[in-house]
Amino acid sequence: MRFALEALFVDVPAEQIAAARDFYRSRAAGRGPADFAELKEARAKKPAPRAVVPPPLEETVEAAGVRVPVRVFLPDGGPPRGVHLGIHGGGFYMGTAAQGDERHRALADALRIAVIGIDYRLAPEHPWPAAPDDCEAVALWLVEQAETRFGTTRLTIGGSSAGATLALATLLRLRDRGVVDRFAGAALRFGTYDLSAHTPSGRLIADEYFIQAYVGHVPDRDRTLPDISPLYADLSGLPPVLLVVGSEDILLEDNLTMAGRLSAAGNDVELRVYPAAPHGFTGHPTALAATAIDGVNSWLSERFD
Repeated sequence: MRFALEALFVDVPAEQIAAARDFYRSRAAGRGPADFAELKEARAKKPAPRAVVPPPLEETVEAAGVRVPVRVFLPDGGPPRGVHLGIHGGGFYMGTAAQGDERHRALADALRIAVIGIDYRLAPEHPWPAAPDDCEAVALWLVEQAETRFGTTRLTIGGSSAGATLALATLLRLRDRGVVDRFAGAALRFGTYDLSAHTPSGRLIADEYFIQAYVGHVPDRDRTLPDISPLYADLSGLPPVLLVVGSEDILLEDNLTMAGRLSAAGNDVELRVYPAAPHGFTGHPTALAATAIDGVNSWLSERFD
């Protein structure tokens, strides 16, 4: 058998790949904060999200004894045909649900669905398990209230980077509660699935401050807990999963391994690798990113048919 990474690449126009390469050549490589002082500075410099019209509803929901602020986007032109739970990225230590407002508003209107953004608690002020506790609570609230609140029981979940990790951890918790079948799919963009540094892919990010902020209080040997590192989980019995990652992402190997483990566990999994794309590429102003987002939206739309 012959195997080449290029065989996994999504078929996209050559001009989009060339334009993406030009964009990244002209763009300085970024890095995350190295300590709490740099994190506070990065948070302070983060620009305010742009307002969207119509704006989301802001409220607090409660389930399993946990109260979580959420942002609710309803579609124009009729009742929603489903609900998508979107979890923002940011290394578990940065970001807010509002940073996803533009995408969530566009997604709600394009797919005619409701979209829920979660303001989960951030590390290091609130380390693991605060973030997955919050995400699980909102997911359980949807399981209990979606039909009454939105007139539908069709649910999906998704996220990018740390948000993808939290989305998968949430599905594992829901499976163990016996309610994961309420979710019709998960769209996960460039998640990190091993925070233990016990795999080659995990060792690539072992020195990143976000790991110390999120699970620094957990002994190294225990960071293989599935709730922290989903790569080590029993992955059976999950809904269909879409994995999206760039060929230049430091988390590429992590995502390749997760795709293999999900498939070996008997799940319906689709892996899409985009050429010339680094971590976080779907949030960058390139035609390649727009193509990838359109692909995610189409995949999600099929889950609501």
